[in-house]
Amino acid sequence: MKDLYETLISDGTFTKLLDLLDKAGLSDKLRNPGTITLFAPDDKAFTRLDIDEVTKERDKLVALAGYHFVEGRLTAADISREETLMTECGKSLTILTEDTVQVIDNAKYVAADIECSNGIIHVIDNVFLPQVSGWYCPCC
Repeated sequence: MKDLYETLISDGTFTKLLDLLDKAGLSDKLRNPGTITLFAPDDKAFTRLDIDEVTKERDKLVALAGYHFVEGRLTAADISREETLMTECGKSLTILTEDTVQVIDNAKYVAADIECSNGIIHVIDNVFLPQVSGWYCPCC
């Protein structure tokens, strides 16, 4: 079974996410042993914002990248039983259900429960933006 990094690379639709994680110094997290839940915006999700503008400052870049990691292997079913999830940067993601569709912060699933040797990937249709939430502060 491939690790998180190999899975994203082989898919080919996560070039912007991989670049963001590399710039933030977090790409090794995708290769290391352990159990991580990664909410992975695909390249299409990144077209909705000016990522260079949002991540001009190093602290914001690291916060944005870290906001997509949750400790442990959580399936979509596991997530549906929660109201919030704590990200690795210490900020919460809000879990809601709108018309039977699960919404995590500002994103919906494109694909869920992609199993990897060191975690699980949920492909999302939007980039999580910690600075947009009401509890923003630089983290990670």
